[in-house]
Amino acid sequence: MVFSSLTFLCLFLPLTLGVYYLCPGRWRNVVLLAASLVFYAWGEPRYVLLMILSILVNYGFGLLLGREDRLRRLWLILSVVFNLAMLGLFKYADLLVRTFNALTAGQLPLLGLALPIGISFYTFQAMSYTVDVYRGRTAAQKNPIRFGAYIAMFPQLIAGPIVRYSDVETQLAERQVTSEDFAGGLIRFSVGLAKKVLLANQLGSLWALASAGTPSALLAWLGALGFALQIYFDFSGYSDMAIGLGAMLGFRFPENFNYPYTAGSVTEFWRCWHVSLSTWFREYLYIPLGGNRRGPARQMLNLAVVWTLTGLWHGADWNFMAWGLYYFLLLAAEKLFLLRWMERAPLLGRILTLLAVTFGWVLFACETAALPGYLAALFGKQGFLADGDLYILRKYLLLLMVGALGCTALPHRLFARIRSFWPKAVGSLALLFLSLTFLIADSFNPFLYFRF
Repeated sequence: MVFSSLTFLCLFLPLTLGVYYLCPGRWRNVVLLAASLVFYAWGEPRYVLLMILSILVNYGFGLLLGREDRLRRLWLILSVVFNLAMLGLFKYADLLVRTFNALTAGQLPLLGLALPIGISFYTFQAMSYTVDVYRGRTAAQKNPIRFGAYIAMFPQLIAGPIVRYSDVETQLAERQVTSEDFAGGLIRFSVGLAKKVLLANQLGSLWALASAGTPSALLAWLGALGFALQIYFDFSGYSDMAIGLGAMLGFRFPENFNYPYTAGSVTEFWRCWHVSLSTWFREYLYIPLGGNRRGPARQMLNLAVVWTLTGLWHGADWNFMAWGLYYFLLLAAEKLFLLRWMERAPLLGRILTLLAVTFGWVLFACETAALPGYLAALFGKQGFLADGDLYILRKYLLLLMVGALGCTALPHRLFARIRSFWPKAVGSLALLFLSLTFLIADSFNPFLYFRF
């Protein structure tokens, strides 16, 4: 189940909110946990047991790590091994088998395990909890219901943001939802749904068209731009919906996007894109490895490790590895010399960053086998222009322009200037109604981060 489905919007969400608000405050975590497990089981009935196992095991490790004894370091290591083993088995086992067979001409059978939805997100969330308990940054949660609600919380279960336990610890214990909070959450949810349904889904058809065959250079670049906008509105829209749902339930989730396509460098881009994941890798991997404190050579090694693993986190295929290494090279070049030059020409820096990021999305979006052909098309192997390209350009030009404008802070600033509540409410309800209309009429409703 995804937020942009009629089942969620017309059945699950109204029933959940109704039961949630009818229950006394002390029972709301029980309702939240039960609803979250139902939400997950709707799409992954066999893997809800895996989530329950993750909750119970990490809850137990948290209690062990909360003790003052000599075995705390061992418990931390075992907790990390458990979480990484669970993630590795379901996400990377077949990649290792395929690679082994390719290198050795072996014939080991693939496991063929379906990837549990959202496993990358809730596993990283659980790991951040056990590490923070070990570091003494947060106390171990002794209430299993509260801990289970934290791990399985449906608003940010499938695609984040990755919420650290310390961010919601007090809210899990006690929270109040005012009418203003609920209304603000509903507005935020409606805007996010519109970004997903009215923009991301429509832009996705341009990428599907370009990547279906052997495009000309013009169509290949249009497709790449379409995907860049699609993934932004898809994922930032989902984050908006998660933050809005959290507000309706009494939680304050961290922001996950800060207009990344207006960044003046790749370094700035990754401070603004998927902020919770970038923060996770910085806090739990880059800094513990030494960050930039041990000289340039060690910093480059740490960056290489972080971006190799960032690529693998996104998917078990070699194109994701190439995507991660691509960003390592860009970031390394910026830190060594390029950033100083780009700061002297900020407009040029923004243009080059946007081109670099758009090209990077091609590495991300194309499956490994199709990637060489699409890269060749970008550089004109199929010619610059083909029959029908100008028609496609005219068809999508307005949508691309609206998408480009929507990536900036301008719509938010204009919305914030509306002082009265009612115009915002009416506008958000109109977006909600329009999104529902599109969902009923259009069967094309992909969610890109579902596979992560």
